[in-house]
This record gives sequence, structure tokens and C-alpha cells, in this order.
Amino acid sequence: MDTPAPARHDPPMPALNVPPSGAFDLLSLGALVHRLDPGVIPFRKATECHIHVSGGEFNVAANLADCFRLRTAVASAMVDYPIGDLVEERVRAMGVTGIYKRFKHDGVRGPNIATVYSDRGHGARAPVVFYNRANEAAAALAPGDIDWKALFSGGLRWFHTGGIFAALSETTTELILEGMRAAKAAGAVTSFDLNYRGKLWLVRGGGPKAVAELGRIVALTDVLVGNEEDLQEGLGIPGPDVHAKSALDPSAFLAMIDQVTKKYSNLKVLATTLRAVHSTNRHSWSAVAWMDGQHSVAPSAELDVLDRVGGGDGFAAGLFYGLLSGKGLEEAVRLGWAHGALVTSFPGDTTMATLEQVRAFAAGGSARIQR
Repeated sequence: MDTPAPARHDPPMPALNVPPSGAFDLLSLGALVHRLDPGVIPFRKATECHIHVSGGEFNVAANLADCFRLRTAVASAMVDYPIGDLVEERVRAMGVTGIYKRFKHDGVRGPNIATVYSDRGHGARAPVVFYNRANEAAAALAPGDIDWKALFSGGLRWFHTGGIFAALSETTTELILEGMRAAKAAGAVTSFDLNYRGKLWLVRGGGPKAVAELGRIVALTDVLVGNEEDLQEGLGIPGPDVHAKSALDPSAFLAMIDQVTKKYSNLKVLATTLRAVHSTNRHSWSAVAWMDGQHSVAPSAELDVLDRVGGGDGFAAGLFYGLLSGKGLEEAVRLGWAHGALVTSFPGDTTMATLEQVRAFAAGGSARIQR
């Protein structure tokens, strides 16, 4: 009698249909900003600052270009004045192609590249972040400002944007929707980071306005990044009291997935970081993601944090890299978790890590000296 062949246990087909090639692996749409950083000195006593070029959407594109060696671009506003020159140079230095609607500065009032002020805090003293987004050029971006057909003519694999850009004005929300539709027509995966910021939405009508506007965007989204508070406050999805559980407990996030995917059946991936803040410089760090009915939770790592800004964008970039590379969910989550952890060890908002460092950390590497 013939011996029966062993049963096959093929992995489930991926939920995402990522195009294998394109002129850009990822294009981000969002506002570019510059962050003034006095380090551990609070602004009221600061005498000097470092300047970091940032923006949640740009950070993802920059991380994927610089660390993960992908071809990326950012579509944004650019102002022709010295701060704009500085920002544009940093975009190029990170290996990102800039696609801009250009604005002239009047020498007095703008329009401006937004300024973010953020000290790092230290120990028991938390970081402090505040903004000057007055007359921000990016807020004036509107449908019709970007020629999506020409931009996507060479193919696009992934389109990314976020909730901070959506909150800036009525026209930025509409531009996101226009870009999402064009990207989907081009066959690209679409991703959105909820990044709910109550202060920004307050200017536009508060929570109800945010829920209505973000819901329109999420209805066109394949990959959604956001924690349980983002889901509750940004999308109006009922959920458990997140403060009643450990910040590293993924159960609150996982408990909401059925409700989120029932309302937005188009979603294929949901993901978030998990962070317990013991002090400004000591965090416990993990991550969780869901795809196609399965979920994966990253290990917990204890981080000595130099600068926490950009860790979430670091996670998103690593996760997207894994999915763009055809990795399974578990490996993609670990790459995101590892890269986000490493980003907190550098000053500034974007990566200084190498792909080899990310892979080593994801595989269980340590901080032993590399010789």
C-alpha cells in the first residue's frame, strides 16, 4: 500500500494584494514640518535648539527610503523661503523624492512651514509639545493640486497618509480622499494612520467632525494604524476603558477589531504600538497587528529612550516594509516593533538605523557592542 503523502499546511493567502513593482514603493501625502528641539532643557530656559524635519507621513517615507532602501516620495506643500530650503534639503538627504505645490512667502506673514516645539523631558519630567501652525501652507492644499494620473503613471505599490494632515482643513481631507481614490484606481495598497489629535480637530468642530471625516477616509483604507483610543475617539467605535488595563495588554485593541471591521469591511490590516511609560527615558514597548482573521503580538522590550518622537512612525515603516516584502504577519510586526524601538534611541523624528540592525533586533539581538 502506498504511504499517503503528508498533509500540507499551506499558510493562508495574504489579505493584501501588493503590486510587485512600481515607480515608487510608497508615496506619502501630508504636511512637512520642522521641529525645534532644545534637548532636555525646557523652552522657558532654552538658549539653543536642534532642528528636525518631520511630519508623520514624511517620517514613514523617509524611514523606508533611508533604512529599508525602498523608493519613496512625499507629496506636500513647499514654501520658497529659507525654512523651505532647509526642509527640502532634508527630504532629499533622506532619499525621498519631493512632489510639491510651491507657495511664495510674502516676507512677513507667510504662508509658512509649520513649527513644532518639543523638548525631550527627562526622568520624571515629561516631554512638552506645542505648535505654531498659523497660516500653514500645507493646510491650503486642495483637490486638483496634485496630478495623480501623471504621478502614478509609472505604477505605485503603496499610498500612505494620516489623520494629522486630515485635521488641518476641509480641503486637506478632500485631497486625501482624491489621492486615496486615485491610488486604488492605480492598484496600490492604501494605508492611514489615525493619529487622532483632539486639539487640531477642535478648531474644525471637535469630535463629531473628526468621526465623520475620518470615517470617510477609513472607508477607502486597506491598512489602518491606530491604538484603541484613536479607534474610540477618531472613529466613534465603542470600546473598553483603556486605562483599566496594562498599556502592554493587547486585549483592549483586539476586542475592538470585530466592531471596526464590521463597520469598515474594506480593512485588511489593523495595527498599533503598545507602550507603557515608566519615566520619560524608560518605556516598555510592544506592538500588535491583525490581518485576515489572525493576529500577532510582538515581544515586550525595555527601552532606554533618548527621544520618543517618531517611534510610532518607525513601527509603521517597519510593518509596511515587511508587508511590501511579502513577509508574513508575525515577521512584519517584529520588523515594525524592532525599527520603532531603535528610532527612540536616536535624536530627531526619522531613522538612523540600518536594515541589518533592525533585522538583528527583530531576531532577538541585544545591545552588545558590534565589532
